[in-house]
Amino acid sequence: MKEENKLTAEQEQVHYGDDNIRHLSDVDHIRTRPGMYVGRLDDGSHADDGIYVLLKETIDNSIDEFRMNAGKRIEIDIEDNLRVTVRDYGRGIPQGKLIEAVSQLNTGGKYDSKAFKKSVGMNGVGIKAVNFLSSHFEAHSYRDGQVRKVVFEKGILQRDTTEPTDDETGTYIFFEPDDTLFKGYSFHNDIVETMLRNYTYLNSGLTIMYNGRRILSRNGLEDLLKDRMTNDALYPIIHLEGEDIEIAFTHANQYGEEYYSFVNGQHTIQGGTHQSAFKEHIARTIKEFFGKYEYGDIRTGIVAAIAINVEEPVFESQTKIKLGSTQMAPDGESINKYVGDFIKQQVDNYLHIHQDVADVIENKIKESERERKAMAGVTKLARERAKKANLHNRKLRDCRIHFSDVKNERKEESCIFITEGDSASGSITKSRDVNTQAVFSLRGKPLNSFGLTKKVVYENEEFNLLQAALDIEEGLDTLRYNKVIVATDADVDGMHIRLLIITFFLQFFPELIKKGHVYVLQTPLFRVRNKRTKIRNKAMREDGKQGDFVVRYCYSDEERQKAIQELGPDPEITRFKGLGEISPDEFAGFIGPDIRLEQVTLHKNDQVQKLLEYYMGKNTMERQNFIIDNLVIEEDRPDEDE
Repeated sequence: MKEENKLTAEQEQVHYGDDNIRHLSDVDHIRTRPGMYVGRLDDGSHADDGIYVLLKETIDNSIDEFRMNAGKRIEIDIEDNLRVTVRDYGRGIPQGKLIEAVSQLNTGGKYDSKAFKKSVGMNGVGIKAVNFLSSHFEAHSYRDGQVRKVVFEKGILQRDTTEPTDDETGTYIFFEPDDTLFKGYSFHNDIVETMLRNYTYLNSGLTIMYNGRRILSRNGLEDLLKDRMTNDALYPIIHLEGEDIEIAFTHANQYGEEYYSFVNGQHTIQGGTHQSAFKEHIARTIKEFFGKYEYGDIRTGIVAAIAINVEEPVFESQTKIKLGSTQMAPDGESINKYVGDFIKQQVDNYLHIHQDVADVIENKIKESERERKAMAGVTKLARERAKKANLHNRKLRDCRIHFSDVKNERKEESCIFITEGDSASGSITKSRDVNTQAVFSLRGKPLNSFGLTKKVVYENEEFNLLQAALDIEEGLDTLRYNKVIVATDADVDGMHIRLLIITFFLQFFPELIKKGHVYVLQTPLFRVRNKRTKIRNKAMREDGKQGDFVVRYCYSDEERQKAIQELGPDPEITRFKGLGEISPDEFAGFIGPDIRLEQVTLHKNDQVQKLLEYYMGKNTMERQNFIIDNLVIEEDRPDEDE
């Protein structure tokens, strides 16, 4: 009773009145909740980091000009990987409304479908978010022999001038992301170039100059597939175009399905209604052409791209990575029917004309069918084992929020750590965020799956349970975690296990890597601290001190040497030999907001099959000789304190 009275008294002390009700300006709202508009505020190491959303929002406006037949060239420069300039030669933002266009939400020309019929940006937010989230932002509009220039700092207008000019009509945007929001950010050239190439694939005739280099595409989505495929096509890429639709596809000797989809020039990384329609109707059309076969067998090994133009598209978030529209235009034909009718007519016609291609497709389908039937009994038993194991929570310590939770705002944060052994998984489990971080524990070293058929996925308990945990048996549409993080020790055994896991993904689920879902957890190799001061508190504080110890966590030998110099004489150095040796209190700092992840990437030039054959094949002596020829013996290092 006394406790209840105490709580009541405390509650009465909390004042809730008029002063608690706040109104945020447009600038303050976006700067207070930037994640709502640009997603992740990370440093630019990953393609879905917010700085690339800023870049995309700026370029989208120039692309929309091109799509309205206004300007065929866009110049993009990124200085020191920090400061961005985008210059197009379109119509130029109407000068009388320049300030409003770049600084007032829900203001823009794209509400008028006559001026922008099939645009990406429809809600008047994009360029304003760029402005408000930049430490410095400039917009210049060149029209009718004069240029109006406006300059902002953190969304606040600083200067507004108008002067005569001889420059070509168009728009110039400069922005420097605010490094108090995007801490330690840097634009990565390979990520930017991939984004720009996507624009050229979808806009034939467009030339993009990136830091002085020309990027263009002559064959649209056909060029995209040629540049992205890591296995040889079984037949020439089928490339078909209509008024508001373009598709390209082929089959390759690989497992799974691989799709690239776009709406009005926007790369919809997570697909949407148009991609679902393509998957359904390409399988149905091919099945009807042959008069048999199952959809899964038809689509196994397919590599495809689809791009459509939609009036007033509806996306599932401001970052526009998944299409939610069901109609081509308001009150118009459904996307499913439009895509289906096009594929039914054009693909069916193509297969009737090119019987040689049809024969290759059928042979691929038969091969997939034979393998599926051979696995039928094994698959059923394996699914039952996986279900039972998950029910008893033997391998998977799940989280509450999943990537497949479409309406959950935190679904992008969902991840799963793949660990080795009970000690490592125990440390992570005790330190993790149970809402978004799951843990899957491996037992021993996984099987080397190179050169094996998919039957091994179901016969090997570790792989079978991992596949079930990720829920990717039928493809990535049901993937439960946005990030699949390989968390192994930084020693020889840990590296070997990491390689075996990545080989498994490359062999059977390459799209998981191609779509950027696979990462390696970087954990510190050393802890360096000043051992002259007595510990009073073991918890690590935000100011970099652990109790009265000044602590540095080092991820390389270079960082270790630097920490020793910074902390002065007689430092205490701990070498972490395994994840299980790191206490849960410390581990929480390594898998929290400052987590260090290295994304596993896959490109056409990587020659994946040759690499796998060399490193994972049966050429043991060749690898042994390579190691002997390239062995480097380091100088002896004094023992380090534990």
